[in-house]
Amino acid sequence: MSQQKLIKMRRATSLALACGLAAGAATMTGGAEASAAPSTIVIGNFNPFSGADASFGPEMVAGCQPAARLINAAGGVFQHKFSCVEFDTRGDPADAVPAANKMIATNSSLGGILGPSADEALATVPILNQAKVPMFVDTGQAFFDKSSYKYMWRLTPGDDVKGYALALWAKKMGYTHAAAIFGNDAGSQSDVPTLVRAWKKLGGKMVDNVKLALDQSSYRTEIEQMLASKPQVIFTEIDPQTAGTFLSELQQLHGLIPVLGTEITLQSPWLKAVTGAIGKKDMTKYVTGLQPYAPTSGASWTTYNGALLASASQVPQPAQWSADPYSMTYYDGVTIMALAMLAAKSTDRATYNKLMTAVTEPGAGKTVVHSFAEGKAALAKGKKIQFVGAGGPIAFNKWHNSSGAFEAAQQVNGNVKIVGEVTAKQIAALSK
Repeated sequence: MSQQKLIKMRRATSLALACGLAAGAATMTGGAEASAAPSTIVIGNFNPFSGADASFGPEMVAGCQPAARLINAAGGVFQHKFSCVEFDTRGDPADAVPAANKMIATNSSLGGILGPSADEALATVPILNQAKVPMFVDTGQAFFDKSSYKYMWRLTPGDDVKGYALALWAKKMGYTHAAAIFGNDAGSQSDVPTLVRAWKKLGGKMVDNVKLALDQSSYRTEIEQMLASKPQVIFTEIDPQTAGTFLSELQQLHGLIPVLGTEITLQSPWLKAVTGAIGKKDMTKYVTGLQPYAPTSGASWTTYNGALLASASQVPQPAQWSADPYSMTYYDGVTIMALAMLAAKSTDRATYNKLMTAVTEPGAGKTVVHSFAEGKAALAKGKKIQFVGAGGPIAFNKWHNSSGAFEAAQQVNGNVKIVGEVTAKQIAALSK
């Protein structure tokens, strides 16, 4: 969507936003303290649940529901229970803007949200920030690397960091000539500029760069164009259906060549669709994904995974999300919001938003906690805490971003196997 259309759309929704802000002024403002009657605090799951990026929504729910389960089991926040509520953005700003306004205007107990995704972040983060809604975004757009939005928080690496990780792993594997095959959606395209720059900086040559139209019945023309440029490796981020079609046609026309993808390549819907299209043997042989480092051990992860597996009634096939870095950080985001409310002694959004770093940053004399229950107990004793999340330690910079290393993984015998790492130090050196 063009910037002019976005501006018109924002102007057209100004009246709705004003109504939403009026309702939001009374939302979660101070009165939900220990002395108030128990109620439900809504955590909005604001992401695509339909459209090309429909897999984003279930991944988010898989983080929110375990967090809410543990918070509620520990007595809630001032006895208020947490509830995860889905709001479908459809992956399109035209749908996401009215969805954001409606969410704000009609949910008087909205405590905070997970999302938005890259598909709709540029259009909706300003609306959510103006309404003083704390949000743990999953957009990787570099625009938010130095964000001025004080209610925006990000626990996952920016897309520019993904580009560095992909380029560094390809260099490590000895490739010199690559093709970039990315979907034409905003989320996928936000990965490309940094990837192109990083690959060139490392001495690589990008022989083809395609914005692939999603969900077409055939990609023969694009494949033949790509093959003519003789790439040794394909960099990619495309949705499951498109990936299945593209790679199966490549397999039939020429035979597969190595594929390096973003974290989407390691998610269950993608793995299922592409494995069905090209077979388990070629999936293992040719496809590698790079995802944010996601530890699958330790006290924090064990607590997360136990709650996830116990949430099967809300999260179908929950084990598929056990090692998913985004589900882990969604879980961490909800837990951080709950602990910040306790630290602030308030569920008022503007008040507790100021305490996000207070419950996550390290410091002398702080008690390290690995769960909401541990944090709640420590805060009740007057202690200061450092919450270490399922995704690892959290270190927000002044722009509210926290990110680290990447791991390379492949699907082996139906399981995701870690095969290597790109360190935060390597990324930092390349990004200079």
